[in-house]
Amino acid sequence: MLKTTANKITVLRILLIPVFLLLAYGEHRVAALLVYLIACLSDFADGYIARHYHQITNFGKFMDPLADKMLVLAAMCWFIENGQIPGWVVAVVLFREFAVSGLRLIAVEQNRVIAAAWSGKIKTATTMVALALMMVFPVRWLNVVCSILILLTTVYSGVEYFLKNRDVFQDID
Repeated sequence: MLKTTANKITVLRILLIPVFLLLAYGEHRVAALLVYLIACLSDFADGYIARHYHQITNFGKFMDPLADKMLVLAAMCWFIENGQIPGWVVAVVLFREFAVSGLRLIAVEQNRVIAAAWSGKIKTATTMVALALMMVFPVRWLNVVCSILILLTTVYSGVEYFLKNRDVFQDID
């Protein structure tokens, strides 16, 4: 399981989430930002290492996107409490994540794997950058712009997953 460097980095990202939250809720915004940025950069590092050094594993395929979701949703919860992001935006993000996960489960029942789409990668990168900007510049207009970007990339990628894989529903009893 944790024999590869890529998987160790993924687990490190998960372990950084409570550190980020402790710092953020403890009003250590700069330290929280640094931990958040390290966690975000680890996402790119583990993906690069896994592909470049042939360390792609089933554990990594499952845990890497889960770690991303855990990180951004934890940060979004903190932003809700700070009044920087509306709860309904986070609800849309959660809905998309559950819907795409459900789609993937249906596909697995049919011996299909739905790979990560580029729109999903763009959604993740946009969300990570937007949340970092909101931490650095906690001003209302930027919160609104970042929330809209997160919302648009989330909805677009969710719709794309379902349109590209709609044939999965043809074989459902």
